[in-house]
This record gives sequence, C-alpha cells and structure tokens, in this order.
Amino acid sequence: MPAPNDVMRSHEGSAAASIVSVVLPSVLQPLAGGQSILTAPAHEAVTVESMLDSVTGRYPALARRLRDETGAVRRYVNIYVNGQEIRRLQGLQTEIAPGREVLIIQSVAGG
Repeated sequence: MPAPNDVMRSHEGSAAASIVSVVLPSVLQPLAGGQSILTAPAHEAVTVESMLDSVTGRYPALARRLRDETGAVRRYVNIYVNGQEIRRLQGLQTEIAPGREVLIIQSVAGG
C-alpha cells in the first residue's frame, strides 16, 4: 500500500483504471489549455516517455517546456512516479501502472 505522501495514487473504477493522470503545476497550466490534470490512455503499464508523448501531443508549447530538442527531460523539470523522481529510477523508461497519477514540478528560480 502506498504511503500517504505518495504522489501516485490508485483510482477507483474501470474507466479511471485505464488512464494515467498527469498533475501539472499552475505555472504549466496555461500551456495545457488551462488544465491542471491531463490524462493518457494506459490499458497496461506505459513508460514516462510514451505518457509525455500522449499528453503533450495537443500542446506543443508544453512539450517544449518539458523536454529539450533531443527528447530529454529538461533539467529544471522534475517528474514523480510513485513518489520518486524519475531520474532516480529508469528516467523516461520508468513504467507507470494504469490508474496511477504522475506529478510534474517545474523548478522556479528567482531572487
């Protein structure tokens, strides 16, 4: 059972169990048509890479903000699966089970 502070939670119901939900911070929401949550189909485990391809397909500005021209996650973008940052797992090849939630956080600098 996941710990209470895990950013990835199971969803109830068959429809919700066949998607992956991606939670966006407010700074990225304008690039996704104002949405705070995007979904990707996931009838079986999907990789972070394929999930990003799916959720950013309609939002090219969001895609460019999350990944560079080589397809790598930008250094100031952190993606969490099961409460762990993907760079500490298998990076873009990290698998996400259907019905789970992924959290994207963009670092903010200032002074």
